[in-house]
Amino acid sequence: MEWINRYIDQPLLDGAATGLRTWHIVSGQPPERLEPTWHVAVLSLLLIAAEHFLRGSELMLSASALIMLAVPSVWKLLFSMRKTDTYGRREYALLRTYAFAKREAEWSVRMTVLFLSASLPFFAGSADTTVACFVFGASIWFVLTAPVKFYLQAAEPPEPNEGDRSFRHGFEFG
Repeated sequence: MEWINRYIDQPLLDGAATGLRTWHIVSGQPPERLEPTWHVAVLSLLLIAAEHFLRGSELMLSASALIMLAVPSVWKLLFSMRKTDTYGRREYALLRTYAFAKREAEWSVRMTVLFLSASLPFFAGSADTTVACFVFGASIWFVLTAPVKFYLQAAEPPEPNEGDRSFRHGFEFG
């Protein structure tokens, strides 16, 4: 258990925290917008791949499924854009408390999703090429979104002043 925590879970949590920090510094957006943005980006790439490999009714079925998968993330992004773009101490404390609770309570869920997503692409075989493409795309979607969601929710959020451009420029020399 300690080995898994030290060499797998903790580095992934640190990587997710670094990703949140980088997202916040580069885009200036609140950290909770990274996960739905990532989800929409992955679904867009899968839609492009489906357009490239599938034709006719298979393409329509795949495009419909991808659009339906994108609706909750697009809705979450649109709803978060309605709110003011403030990310201060209050939001930071709330996200940090939420992340700590997720980190402690859902360790086994993160490990299960991580190991399942690592093995899922190997089970995507089928005699029918359309089914094989669809199942392979679904497994790629799961691999690229499910672990990211769980690790971003449990990661340490960035400090509020890390994305403030005036704060950054005030301490730069040269």
